[in-house]
Amino acid sequence: MTDRLALADPAALDAVIRRAAEAGVGWIQIREKDLHARPLAELVRSALAETRKIGARILVNDRLDVALAAGAAGVHLGETSLPVEIVAEWRRAANRKQFLIGVSCHSRDAARAAERGGADYVFFGPVFATPSKAPFGPPQGIERLREVCLAVKISVLAIGGVTPENAARCLEAGAAGIAAIRLFQESADVAAAVLRLRGELPRGTTSNP
Repeated sequence: MTDRLALADPAALDAVIRRAAEAGVGWIQIREKDLHARPLAELVRSALAETRKIGARILVNDRLDVALAAGAAGVHLGETSLPVEIVAEWRRAANRKQFLIGVSCHSRDAARAAERGGADYVFFGPVFATPSKAPFGPPQGIERLREVCLAVKISVLAIGGVTPENAARCLEAGAAGIAAIRLFQESADVAAAVLRLRGELPRGTTSNP
């Protein structure tokens, strides 16, 4: 996920997106809540241009209209977004089977409701303590994550305080992957961070010779 305002130079977001895609990050969610439709669409188009040849999928937080207008691969819905059922109904009517729909959830019941509504995946968290997710309450913990993963058939991505050191615990609990902002944006070597997340590189080493 992106947060250009957390960067020392917000204009560097394109480069951050490109490095993440080149490092093997499969989905990149444009999450710039302060932007209105036009600048957000421009940012999404720029991200698509940066990743088109690499193959990463660009998703847009909350704004279905911007996701469609800019040609994104999907939309991620929050608590105040359009209901997942409405978006899923549109997808069926438009015959856009490849368009991804994700939903942020903070409980097992919410994850089940998202699945029934037609979501392809859910974010669940915060799993660990993190400042960005403090408004959503205390950390849910690994056992809650495990319960959610067992409760639904769609993919569950763990979010909130995930690091290369604790990501394996999320995957062992059944998560299909992880979602993060600082982990990727603030990494001096995104490729090494991705490799560590996949268990392919020992902690303390880098991907560069």
